[in-house]
Amino acid sequence: MAEAKTSAKNRPLSPHLQIYRPTMTMMMSIVHRVTGAALYVGTLLLLWWLIAAAAGPNAYAGVQWFLETVIGRLILFGYTWAMIQHMLGGIRHLIWDTGRGLGPVEREWLTMATLVGSVGLTVIVWFIAYLMGGFR
Repeated sequence: MAEAKTSAKNRPLSPHLQIYRPTMTMMMSIVHRVTGAALYVGTLLLLWWLIAAAAGPNAYAGVQWFLETVIGRLILFGYTWAMIQHMLGGIRHLIWDTGRGLGPVEREWLTMATLVGSVGLTVIVWFIAYLMGGFR
């Protein structure tokens, strides 16, 4: 019995967060999870908009009023970014699932490309929406 106690003391401990140096891949993994949760909340907003459109002009006008405020626009911009970020993160994982891009340089490059691509595509989508008269 005493032997079991001493062997438990000699076992190595699991690494803790203080031991690991945060990398871009680790941070983007967390961002991928957060954007997944944000998409859930954003989908509820989209559902509110669709229900209001079906409910009639007064309900729709209320939702449109909210979405045209600064807060509403920020939420829509964040939802757009979260959707694009999550999609590009999924593509990154699909590439990794094929066994490609797993080296240290390729992994960091794909991760940075996901971040830069999501921000760039979000700005492009909103710029095109602005040009098409999506904002009054």
